[in-house]
Order: sequence, then C-alpha cells, then structure tokens
Amino acid sequence: MKPMGPLLVSVAMQHDERKGRKDRKEPFLRCDKARFFFAVLAVFAFFGSGAPAAPRHHILFSRLAPVQTGLFLANGDGSGERALLPVTGLDYSPALSADRQWIVFTSERNGSADLFRVNLDGAGLERLTDDPAYDDQAAIAPDGKTIAFVSTRGSGRSRLCVLDVATRAVKPLTTSEGSDFRPNWSPDGQWIAFSSTRDARFEEVPGRWEHVESTGVYVVRRDGTGLRRVTPAGGFAGTPRWSPDGRRIVYYETTPVATWYAQRGDPEKGRTQIVSIDVASGAHTVHTSGDGVRLWPQLLADGRVGYLRVEPSAKDLPPTGIASNDAVLEILGADGRITRTPAAKLRSPSWSSDGRLVVYHKITTASQPHQWAKKTSKLDDFELTVTEPFPSFSPQGDKLAYSATYDGTNVFDTAIDVMKPDGSERRHVFARQGFSAFSPSWSPAGDLIAFGVGRYFRFPGHPAAEVAIMKADGSDVRFIADDGSNNGFPSWSPDGTRIVYKKDTHLVTYSVADGKTTNLTQPGSFYDNFPAWSSKDVIAFTSNRDGDFEIYTIKPDGTNLRRLTNSPGVDGHGIWSPDGDWIVFSSARMGFKDERPLLERIPQPYGELFVMRADGTQIRQLTDNQWEDATPAWMPQRNTIRSSSAHRR
Repeated sequence: MKPMGPLLVSVAMQHDERKGRKDRKEPFLRCDKARFFFAVLAVFAFFGSGAPAAPRHHILFSRLAPVQTGLFLANGDGSGERALLPVTGLDYSPALSADRQWIVFTSERNGSADLFRVNLDGAGLERLTDDPAYDDQAAIAPDGKTIAFVSTRGSGRSRLCVLDVATRAVKPLTTSEGSDFRPNWSPDGQWIAFSSTRDARFEEVPGRWEHVESTGVYVVRRDGTGLRRVTPAGGFAGTPRWSPDGRRIVYYETTPVATWYAQRGDPEKGRTQIVSIDVASGAHTVHTSGDGVRLWPQLLADGRVGYLRVEPSAKDLPPTGIASNDAVLEILGADGRITRTPAAKLRSPSWSSDGRLVVYHKITTASQPHQWAKKTSKLDDFELTVTEPFPSFSPQGDKLAYSATYDGTNVFDTAIDVMKPDGSERRHVFARQGFSAFSPSWSPAGDLIAFGVGRYFRFPGHPAAEVAIMKADGSDVRFIADDGSNNGFPSWSPDGTRIVYKKDTHLVTYSVADGKTTNLTQPGSFYDNFPAWSSKDVIAFTSNRDGDFEIYTIKPDGTNLRRLTNSPGVDGHGIWSPDGDWIVFSSARMGFKDERPLLERIPQPYGELFVMRADGTQIRQLTDNQWEDATPAWMPQRNTIRSSSAHRR
C-alpha cells in the first residue's frame, strides 16, 4: 500500500481533529469545502504521477536504546546455545509455538517494530505484520493459527490485537484509556491473560520526574468478551502466563515505585516475587522469597517455575547506562532447588511447556558513541536521524554541535563536539571530565556557542552548574553564570544580544553587552526548564507549574504566558523550526509500551517525538517505539542529512 502523502496526512488529520476541538479559540483549519476539495485533488494528482514524497523536514534526536539484540535458542538449562539468526540490528521478544516448530519475534530490521516468524533452524524467515505502528510481544495460540500481540495502531497506545496467521488480518481485541501488555494464551486457546494499566494513572518516582504506573493481570476471551481483573487493585503484577493445565496464572509482583529500581537491577529496592493465582478460587501462591529482581516467569511441567533474575548493577554505573545488567535464567524445582545458567545480557525467555527448550533475546551491543542512523518516521514529510544528546545546528547549517558521550549512554560525563553535517572534521571543543557539558546553542552569527556544564535533571544535593560561552573552535571559554546556582540549557535571542537559560527552578535572560540578568519567570514551587528562543522572538519552555510538565511559550519581556500542551505525563525538550512556525518536542502522552522493569535502564521509555504548530495546534506524532526519544534538533532547510554509513571515521 502506498503511504499517504504529507499534504493529505496533514489535511486529513486536521479535518478529523477539528471535529473534536471545537473548544479552541482559533479554528484548527481555515478553509472552505472547495479549497479542501482542490487540495485533496492536488495530492492525488501528485501521487498519480508516481513521484516519491520527499521529506521536507529533517530532525536529529537522541534515542536511549540498545544498539543490537539477537535471538538465541538453547536447552532448557541454558546449555547448547546457538544464534537463531545473524545479529545485525534489533530482534527481540521471541515466543515459541506450542508444537516447537517456529518462533514469532519482533524486529526493527525494516524500520518500525513488526512481527516476524522463523523456523527453529533459522530457515523460513517471514514477515507477519507491516505497519508503521509499534507491534510487539507476540503470543502464539495453541493451535498456531492466531497470534495475540501488542500494537499501537489506531489509538497510539499499547492495545491487544489478534492476527490470523493465514490471512494476515488483524483485529483489535482490547480498548481502554490505559495500556495493555504481555498477552498469553490459555492452553485451550479460549482465554488470553495480559497485564494492563487501565485502572491506574501515572505516578512520579519520589524526588524525580520519571513516571511509574500500577498494573494488574486481566483475562479476556479470544473474541474480546468476558474481561475481568484477576489480581487485587493497586500494586504491580506483570507478564502473566498460564500453567500447562490452565488452572493457574503465574506473574511477578512488586510495587509501582519498586519497578523503577527493578529496572536498574536493585535487588532490595526493586525486589520482585514470583506469584501464581488459582483462576477459579483466587488463591495465591508465592513461589520465591528474599531479595532479587525476578521477571518473565513461566510454570513448567512437574511443578517447576522458570524465570529470569537480573544481576545487580555495579555501584558506579550511571542511571543512563543502558542495558548494563547481566541476568541468569533460573528454574525453581518442586523440591526448592534452583538451577542457573551463566550470566549474560539475556532477556525475554520463552520455554517449551516441558522446559526442554528455551528461546530468548540477548543484548549483544548495549551502546555506541557517536551514533548516526536513519530511523522510521510516522510522517512522510519528516526525516529522522538518531545521534548524540542535544544536537544543535549552526544557523547557517554548516556545523553541528552536540553533547558527546564517551560510551554512548552516560549523559553524566559528556563533552561538546562540533563537526560538519556530513560527519567530517569532528572534534572535541570542550570537555570537563566527570561533568555534563550540555545543550550547545549557536549564536545567530554562528561564531559563538553557549552551553551548560555541571549536573542536571534534579541531581541529588542541588549541585552548582554553570553556563559558558566559547568560540566555535573551543577557544576563549568564559563563564557567564557561575554563582553557585544550577544554571544550564541556554538559548540565544534571534538578534544575538541576549541568552535565556534556566537558573535553579526558573528562567532568566542574560544581556551579552553588560552581563545583566533579568528574571523571565519567577522562582516558585514549580520547575521551569529547557528554554528555546525562536526566530520570531518567542521563548518556549517546559514547566510543571500546572501539575504535569507541559510546553509553554512566553514573550522575552515576561508577558503573554501560554500553555500549549495538556496531556498526562511529561512534555519536554521543545525546540523550534528555523522559521519559528513549529515546535518538535518529546511527550509521554502515549504511555508505556511495555512493563517498566522489562525496559532496560531507560529512564523515560514512554518518550516519543511530536510536532505541533507554534500555537499548540496540529499535534502530530513522529516516533512510535518502546525506547526514549528526546533532545531533538531541526536541520536548516537547505541541508541534507548524510548517509548512515558516512559518519564513522
């Protein structure tokens, strides 16, 4: 099927959204029926000519995600491991069919996350879904004819769908305001167990801004009827699986806040237990005890329980050290004895019912510095490229500055690098070992760079952080905000005479001529951050002054404060298009795509990129995945993005 062109996407989405936005003060789309009709005709005429839809906008951004994961098959005790397919990208979430003939898994080999299947000998690779939405967490029905899986198609949130393997027809199974995860079929093929946040809402990790949510275990018939919750309200219950006799469901259990620590492998604060429930009576059985992070449980034959236990992380690992924890597969026998596999970066085990075979994915490359790779966009008129955090183009578009990590993930130890847009002439221009050099911002003339140095993101102890200015080659560094406050995230005014930055919890402007600072927003109990000064002399920023973190705009004199977004969770990292008409930002509005403990050490795995007009209208989604997408930059129009193979020197 040919993708919808950018104009038709925009017109159609505007037409649909306008019906639900009659409360806006400004009309969402100003056109009469005739103009709408001729716009659509123009689009069809364009596509009828066979001309491709060339992207008009190029966005660079950072993504917290593993670089490579591969599928492996082994004996139930972990011996005899072999790679199922060559490891070239991201293959994950394998599921073994009941007859042990094939494996369904998720792959991003063609861009978006889609379902594939392959024989146990690695032959017969076949794509099952082909949709720009996120498809993942497949579960194969006992008869092998139907697959239940998680998808964001339609709503943008994770819901359950079922796929007819023969016809490839997909039907939605669940709908709710929450998100659904980890489906699993009953042995008779009549019921599906899954976890869901449908009765919960976002909570913040104490002292931080990241979110956690409560989840419960639910069951639903294969036709979508008979939905009911089987675990108590509150708490966190995840990854349910039916017992071989269909009488019990096993899952891991913890608290919502503990999921943050479980994600990091903390065996005490992130403690989980393996629990099973009798579906008929509701009686609970706790199978494990003591400290430890235990995930992906499965009841095997002869009363055994298999699961994955995450190894504790090293004490000095940063919170953003992605996929840094090893894990072991454990099988708990009926006699209480535990057998373990060697430690490795194993994830998502799926045993055969007799426990003789197990398939899992393994992280083979956790991180990589100086990334540059094209990524799938949900919109034809936007091209997306992953790079390092806080990329920033010079106004002339001839140079790119960014916060360079030493290992690809540790944002607590970064330098400022500058290079040409084709990837050549890359070099460090500023580094202070053990500190974050963040958020470079070019002066309008392109000869100076402002940036922050220190500790950010509510680091404990309220550490001092500074704002500095240097020449584009790294010379003549001078600190303009070194007063013991937590200063950072500077942005130049369009005339180059002022800089806006965050000072502790509010925003200030700095006069380059005389060094005078003026409060743009006032100190208070809320938190203002990430200011961005547009070419049209408007400042966008993120604030939780009304509860959740949202995007606001304000004039440089402190007047005309406007809230642009209004959604659950965090909206942040807003940046302007060069013409000042659009804002790209990161948002949590679509919620989690999977249970938090299963998502490596990614702080905000619900972060997706969106674009909107400067007045907050025409919000459109750019990315759709289980990773954290943030810190975007908008490339000046006249440049083109280099190829992904040209960046490594």
